[in-house]
Amino acid sequence: MRLFVALDIDSEIRRRIGEFRNQMRALAPDVRWVGPETFHVTLQFLGETEKLEGIRSALQQVKGAAVPLAFRGTGFFPGAKSPRVFWVGIASDARLQELANSVSAALKPLGFERDAGPYKPHLTLARAGSGRPKPVCGEHSAPGLLAVRAKLESLAPLEFGTMTARVFCLYESKLSPKGAQYTKMARYALSEPGLPV
Repeated sequence: MRLFVALDIDSEIRRRIGEFRNQMRALAPDVRWVGPETFHVTLQFLGETEKLEGIRSALQQVKGAAVPLAFRGTGFFPGAKSPRVFWVGIASDARLQELANSVSAALKPLGFERDAGPYKPHLTLARAGSGRPKPVCGEHSAPGLLAVRAKLESLAPLEFGTMTARVFCLYESKLSPKGAQYTKMARYALSEPGLPV
């Protein structure tokens, strides 16, 4: 099974980002666009594993407060000069980082390590080539993402809405020629802000 841990997003924010994605998609038909039905905020990618029950049990031990999220702005990995991944930005307070750290700590005894470097919350809209933020040997930036970058320079700062995440989820990802399909395997509640965790 290919698994990851993530926050779901509210339907109205999903709709707004989906409409923006559709506008930008026309500029970049040469990249793979993420379907709005699969938008999420990744906390940790686990990859292929058969440790489903251990993961479910470990995630039950995660404690955290409900997380405020603001979806605003856009950017590219590894950077605007050579875009490979196009994303919407996510602003939050320390609770998002604390939740990501708690998930990572709970899963570490099972052999799962979070990516090196600081946690960079974002919502992926499109991927070029291999889909990795850093290109593999011989890959170049997608011309379409360069066109998207140029269009963004003429737009006012983008605001897609705010929400409070009160649960996080364990997802299974099934890859297919039509794109990834996600299934929620488990949901875990977060406490309300300001209440004891």
